[in-house]
Amino acid sequence: MSKKELLQNGVNQVFYDEEWYPPISDALKNLTAAQACWQAEGMASNTIWENVHHLLFFKERLLSRVHKENSYVAPLNNDDTFVQGGPNDEDAWQQTVKRTLQVHDALQSSLSSIQEEELDQLSPSLPIWQQYLNILLHDAYHTGQIIQLRKLQGSWPSNRPNL
Repeated sequence: MSKKELLQNGVNQVFYDEEWYPPISDALKNLTAAQACWQAEGMASNTIWENVHHLLFFKERLLSRVHKENSYVAPLNNDDTFVQGGPNDEDAWQQTVKRTLQVHDALQSSLSSIQEEELDQLSPSLPIWQQYLNILLHDAYHTGQIIQLRKLQGSWPSNRPNL
C-alpha cells in the first residue's frame, strides 16, 4: 500500500467510516448549539464547538500549505484556535458543522489530486504526508474528547450498533 492510499484510508476512517472508534461525522451528528457549547461544571476542558473550530483551523492551514495559498493567518497562540459561538446561535453552529464537512471533503479531494512523489515535499518544514498524518491523529484525539463530552452531558447514545 502506498503512502497516498494509506492516508486516503485514514481520511475516510477519521471522518466517515467507523473502525476502531467513531468518526467525527458521527460525533457531531444531531448536536445542538447548546450541546456544542456545554462545559462540565468545575472541569477545565474545551467545549465541543471549541474543539471543532480548533480542528477546522489546522485543516484549513494544511489546505493552504498544500495549495500554496497565502490565505492562512497564524494565530497568536494555540488557545486562539479554540473559539465558539453562543448556545442560542443554532445557525452559526450548523454552519460550523457544514464547514467541517466541506473542509474535510476538500482535504480528501486535495489528497486525491496529489501525486505520490509530491507527498515527500517539505511544506514548510515537514513533508506533506506527515502533515496529513498529523491531521488524522489530531482529529482522532479531539474526536475522543468530543465523544467524552457528549457522554458527560448525556447526549451520546448508551447503545450504538456493533461493528
